[in-house]
Order: sequence, then C-alpha cells, then structure tokens
Amino acid sequence: MAEPLLKVADLQAWYGESHVLHGVDIEVREGEVVTLLGRNGAGKTTTLRSIMGLVGRRSGSVRFEGQELIGARSDRIARAGIALCPEERGIFASLDVTENLLLPPVVRPGGMELDAIYTLFPNLKERARSPGTRLSGGEQQMLAIARILRTGARLLMLDEPTEGLAPVIVQQIGRTIRAIKARGFTVLLVEQNFRFAQTVADRHYVMEHGRVVDAVSNAEMAGAMDRLHGYLGV
Repeated sequence: MAEPLLKVADLQAWYGESHVLHGVDIEVREGEVVTLLGRNGAGKTTTLRSIMGLVGRRSGSVRFEGQELIGARSDRIARAGIALCPEERGIFASLDVTENLLLPPVVRPGGMELDAIYTLFPNLKERARSPGTRLSGGEQQMLAIARILRTGARLLMLDEPTEGLAPVIVQQIGRTIRAIKARGFTVLLVEQNFRFAQTVADRHYVMEHGRVVDAVSNAEMAGAMDRLHGYLGV
C-alpha cells in the first residue's frame, strides 16, 4: 500500500512548560476526509497547529509526501503543501472578498483559479466587493476555506468549520467539503459534532487528554455510537 499523504507518529507538543500532546499517531491518505473528534481541551486544535509548526516545541515525526517536516518552520511546511484554516477564520476586515481570496501566495501548482472558486462558492461571487467583516458567519467560513484553495496546498486542515453556525449553513459547509474532496483535495477536519463529521468523513480519530484513544471508519460508526457518546459526552 502506498505511503499515506500525511503520517504523524509519536507527536509531542508543548506550550511553554505545558506538555499538551502525548504521542499522537494519525494517518491521512490522499483524497480522504479524516476527522479528529473530542471534547474541548482534548488536543485536536493543538494537533493541527503542531503539524503546521505553530507550537512552542514539538517532537516526534510529521511526514508529508514522504518528507519529514518535524524540524521545519511553518513557512516551509506551508510551501510543502499543507494549509490551515483556523477556527477564528482570520478574515482581513480592510479587504473585500476578492482581495482576501487573492492575498495568500500560491505555494505550488494545482490550486483553483478564482473563477472556479466563485463557481464553488456562488455566495462569495455575489459579495465579491463586500468587506470581509460585512459577511455573515457562514460566508466568512466559506471565504476562509476558499482562500486556501488557491494556494496549491494538497492537504487542507479545517479547525471547527461549523462552530456557531446555523444548521442550514452547517449543511452548506458539508456540501462544500464533499465538493472539495471530489476535486481531489485531502482534508483533515477538527470537529466536535460527530453527526456532522459522519456526513463528510471517511474515517475518524477520537482524542482525549492529548492522545488518540480510538479510531473508527465511517462504516463502523453505527456500531460505535455507545463508545463515541462516552468519549464525547453527548
């Protein structure tokens, strides 16, 4: 079997003196959507930030396309083809939608052209000249996702993209993730809502206290509900 697009092994991470991740092991294969599930404080966001090189200190192994990145700076990791869409979205208030989309640099071939992005996100095309912060929460989330599709990144890491959004917008985000997958992108998704995760993902890792404690494929979800309720407290 071909090597995973992303292979994380024994990933440890610290914020200052706080040891936050304790040996995380995950794999993401090309073309998959994989979720990290867990309660608040389980280490999901820190896992994404550690993969991206955005923590104070990390150790272990982060291999992407067979290349070891554990010692690399975050800018090199981005140029390698990994992009992070943070929970806070990072929309620039002084820029309109098109300017926000054009701001990130293209790091490698294979990114989507602006016309293709507007086809995928018709709401953004309608609001192309609107300042970023005049958008609704759902539109801002779509803009944050769309912005990294131009860059040529092959692995998109999305942190809580449905947080605080109305159910109808959550469904729209789900359709967007499935469309991104259909275009050949690979997605690592942090979610607390496993019912939403079940509609978009191929596999799921469950985290507790900075560790992966379970792994479930989408086909196994129905039989794993009792375990998931226990982990997630729902």
